[in-house]
Amino acid sequence: MTQPQAIDKTRMSADTPSSLRVLSLGAGVQSTTLALMAAHGEIEPMPDCAIFADTRSEPAATYEHLRWLMSPNVLPFAVHVVSEGSLLDDLYSGRAGRAGGARPPFYAINDAGGAGPLKRQCTQHYKINPIRRKVRELIGLRPGQRGPRTPVVEQWIGISTDEAHRMKPSRDRYIAIRWPLIERRMSRWDCLRWLERHGYPKPPKSACTFCPYRNDVGWREMRDTAPEDWEQAVAVDRHIRNNMPRVRKSQVFIHRSLTPLDEVDLSTPLERGQLDLFGNECEGMCGV
Repeated sequence: MTQPQAIDKTRMSADTPSSLRVLSLGAGVQSTTLALMAAHGEIEPMPDCAIFADTRSEPAATYEHLRWLMSPNVLPFAVHVVSEGSLLDDLYSGRAGRAGGARPPFYAINDAGGAGPLKRQCTQHYKINPIRRKVRELIGLRPGQRGPRTPVVEQWIGISTDEAHRMKPSRDRYIAIRWPLIERRMSRWDCLRWLERHGYPKPPKSACTFCPYRNDVGWREMRDTAPEDWEQAVAVDRHIRNNMPRVRKSQVFIHRSLTPLDEVDLSTPLERGQLDLFGNECEGMCGV
């Protein structure tokens, strides 16, 4: 690995003066690539630290990958792990669905009679808030103390070009957001290629085991390769059916089809008997 340069707090990229440079680490493809590129000196100046917000409900593979990132000689800066508590426990206790709670965007029948997501609150509560609290602690702000009027923190977020719609400005005047992958016009595919070129493992998808934003490919992969995570997701799906506070006149599901997760057809088109243009008797020319 290229030896990283020493941190220089007097110099700042993106024309932002700062006393702290922090990387939001989700331990997925993009933020892992961002952290390792910084370690290689390809993004400068180097962060002072990274912060991982733990929902305590991530797949086992994510925690294994995080332990690798935090092991000696991988990243030359500290990784702080913070948490707002267990989203899984809060779902079972009902706290994540009550007023002031932070429920995921599970699916229910909407006014039009179709499947509609509940308002998403989990990201703010279990990811953004604990990172923000740690940032305030690192710059010496007491609880409730007003922050500086100008940016003193640069926060790196690993959003790639295919997710540019997720870019949002900071709600705090003392935090300036930077998107280094966007600056380099890197997509998720570019991140995967960078990791492969440097001999790093492919990170798992970073999301709670029961995240409703997972597509059928992701659910099938979890079912087939991570049975403990799959059983946890199925159990949560059963629990929320009629146990989500403040949801009236509708059952709640993880899957957008409003079908119990363990009953959803997750088979591939080929398994369902659809035509395989690249392996049948016509020699695949119709699909060229």
